[in-house]
Amino acid sequence: IKKNMVSKYITLFVACLIVSFAFNVFFLQNDIVCFGISGLSIVLNQYGITPSIFILTCNLLLIIVSYIILGREVTERSIVGSILFPLCVSITANFIPLFDLSGVEKIISALIGAFLSGIGYGLVYKSGYTTGGTDIINQIIAKYMHITTCEAMYFTDGLVILSGKLVFSWETVLYGYMILFIISSLADKVVFGRSKCKTFYIITEHDKEIKEYLLSIMNGITLINAKSGNDYEKKCMLLAVVPNKDYYLVRDTIKSIDKDVFLMINDAYEVNRKEVME
Repeated sequence: IKKNMVSKYITLFVACLIVSFAFNVFFLQNDIVCFGISGLSIVLNQYGITPSIFILTCNLLLIIVSYIILGREVTERSIVGSILFPLCVSITANFIPLFDLSGVEKIISALIGAFLSGIGYGLVYKSGYTTGGTDIINQIIAKYMHITTCEAMYFTDGLVILSGKLVFSWETVLYGYMILFIISSLADKVVFGRSKCKTFYIITEHDKEIKEYLLSIMNGITLINAKSGNDYEKKCMLLAVVPNKDYYLVRDTIKSIDKDVFLMINDAYEVNRKEVME
């Protein structure tokens, strides 16, 4: 357990270094308002407020709010990252003179910064921690407005990026929204990995025909007893895991067997069987 904790702390530290490096070198240096408390610090930097100090102050205040509203268990996940991230921002600020990006197109800096931040935040979440800031605000909003944390994130970070218009151009604001999309997408990929398969949930009146077809190309499928939510009619649901390369073939064949089929398809991660199709 101790070895696992040390590994998580090392991952968190490396992740904070990556994100803070991207923040200082690619976002702060180019006045690109990215997201969260970090993005707000870029706006306030125009008025002489040091980003690392502002981030640390906000994080400490939000930790107190989190403890009161969200409780001890949730808050503990944010304490280390809330202190470590602004510390790393202060450290990596020394790299700014070493990377003069004045001759680089702003969009290139935005893309590279977004790529590095996406990897960094993915590692943060994979370690089981957060960097505090708007992550805490998002959890509070999600709790009381009964929305998902992801929806809350787009709301709060969207407002932060929009605040950049107070001192920067609309071009900078648009870069910020592009960065937010890239980071959230890439962070998910780092946390969950690349989905190599799709999970098919199939409810059909032609379950025997579809089952025979699936068994002719796959090693196995799962039959699940299901009930209709309207009249409690018993139905058979077929569950099958299909490699991405065969997605369209299987989907189109199922629809050709039953044009009225109810079909739900999700990404599948950590599929244990090495071969799901013959």
